Amino acid sequence: MFDPTDLYRLGGDLPELTDPVLLYHFEGFVDAGGAGRLALGHLLAELEHRVVATFDVDRLLDYRSRRPIMTFDTDRWVSIDAPELSVRLAHDVTGTPFLIMSGPEPDREWELFTEAVDRLVTHFGVSKLVTVHGIPMAMPHTRPLGVTAHATRPELIGGQSSSFGRVQVPGSVAAMIELRLGAKGRDAIGYAIHVPHYLAQAEYPQAAVAALEAVTKGTGLVFPTDSLREAAEKTTAEIEEQIRSSAELSTAISGLEQQYDAFAAGSERENLIAEATPMPTGDELAAQFERFLAERDERDG
Repeated sequence: MFDPTDLYRLGGDLPELTDPVLLYHFEGFVDAGGAGRLALGHLLAELEHRVVATFDVDRLLDYRSRRPIMTFDTDRWVSIDAPELSVRLAHDVTGTPFLIMSGPEPDREWELFTEAVDRLVTHFGVSKLVTVHGIPMAMPHTRPLGVTAHATRPELIGGQSSSFGRVQVPGSVAAMIELRLGAKGRDAIGYAIHVPHYLAQAEYPQAAVAALEAVTKGTGLVFPTDSLREAAEKTTAEIEEQIRSSAELSTAISGLEQQYDAFAAGSERENLIAEATPMPTGDELAAQFERFLAERDERDG
């Protein structure tokens, strides 16, 4: 039998915590708009934190599938951007301590890694695990972002409705943590932020704001979001500029708005993922945005 505690190393001078929340996100799985990555990255940039546990990435990652960046200077190698998967202790704006687990999604030993997370949850006395990420949806950016919540117990999400029925999707370590630890009686919540499908490959700060708002609602933690909201407003202004400059984009967005509003009003019962009327695909809309940007760069040049 392999020992899950061999997968991580605890930091020194560990604090005593009282029922902290563990907020986690791994890079490598679906994260439309960078919702989860931007949200946790924002917290690490804004809040003081320190590492309390580090995982053995040599065992967990496939370097040949995700090669780390190395720097070569003239005649020698001088550095490597080594990946890190760790747990950090931070405090929200009210001083409440919580934990952040982030880094690349493990490529191997998922079951052992999940058990290692459970051991850390026990060690730190974690009361609730929460994860966030973005999913692409056929909706316009001009409407409020939706959130699909899921949890190990219905009471944790207050009976929130879902756009999904029973579906099968590719698995992730984040989902496995919720599944396996939920079977052990742990409380775990996930928030999937609905991101306009034509913006799924771009950084969309609005999705990160929605993610942190969902976490606050589900945990009571309060986060600084002013700079993130400013980035979201700037992104929205840039998108609106692109739309005003393209009749094709304007027509496509208008069509999405009509479809979304009809669905919201209950006149259409199809899931938002299914397009009931002929609409441009996410790739087509993204391509239109890219063409606009290229043309604008040529004009500016």
